[in-house]
Amino acid sequence: MRKIKLLSLILISLAMALWFNLRSSTPSIPTVTSSPPKTIRYFERILPQSIAHILLIPANSRFLVTPALSQKVATVEEFAQKHRAVAILNAGFFDPANQKSTSYIVLQGKVVADPKENERLVNNPNLKPYLSQIFNRTEFRRYLCRQTISYSIALHNQSPPAGCQLVDAIGAGPSLLPELTSVKEGFVDNANKRDALGSNQPNARTAVGITRDGSVVLVMVAQKPSSPANSGVSLPALADFMKTLGADKAMNLDGGSSSSLYYNGRTFYGKVDLEGNSIKRPVKSVLLVQENAQTIGISNK
Repeated sequence: MRKIKLLSLILISLAMALWFNLRSSTPSIPTVTSSPPKTIRYFERILPQSIAHILLIPANSRFLVTPALSQKVATVEEFAQKHRAVAILNAGFFDPANQKSTSYIVLQGKVVADPKENERLVNNPNLKPYLSQIFNRTEFRRYLCRQTISYSIALHNQSPPAGCQLVDAIGAGPSLLPELTSVKEGFVDNANKRDALGSNQPNARTAVGITRDGSVVLVMVAQKPSSPANSGVSLPALADFMKTLGADKAMNLDGGSSSSLYYNGRTFYGKVDLEGNSIKRPVKSVLLVQENAQTIGISNK
């Protein structure tokens, strides 16, 4: 009996020793920490004569930046409610008198706004010398390159890159980066003392840029209520500022009283009156930031 008990104890000891050896020799499974989802970043920059409101939409995120057009002018809040957008930035030029766009807009491959159909623009004798330039201004584009979405900034007549299809586009201008093209796009004519945008004067401004990694930067520069008469930013200063935000390509959008940015339930306006109150002008077209239903890679072209 004692021998049986002793044998049992020996077997139990051997089994326990074997179990501990196996446990210590089994490689541990590393804990995989998933990277946090890329999301929109909002921040402000206080400039000498203005306040810049900035949205950074990271590349390869769940957000898409696309244009939108309204039949009648609307506020950025109204655009946000209609499209359920996370953010809205005013975009293309328009004629407040007839509420028609003076910028090209393409949605899902279809031209939905053609400045050549705006009779007040086409028949304006002061603008006839510049129409060919007006019809070939800079636009913000969204391409589909096989299964990848990419953003770019290009002149209207420029063809998409090989293997890419133009999905959306919205025009404005001029280009800010890599160079300021106010003369080339018909905004400035020094010989005839024409400067349609008051390029060198401080004003509320709006811009969009694309960084080297394909992220999109939306910027609205607002005047300071404390000094409305001489606050804002000039176009050359706006170009320099976009460069500090990491943009390789950037373009000017409709500014002045149109300058407005909506984000996360709050709206910022750029232009102020002499009493320092915000001017809230409805606009014709905007850039929407919406969550994308599908996860698609985003790159810069």
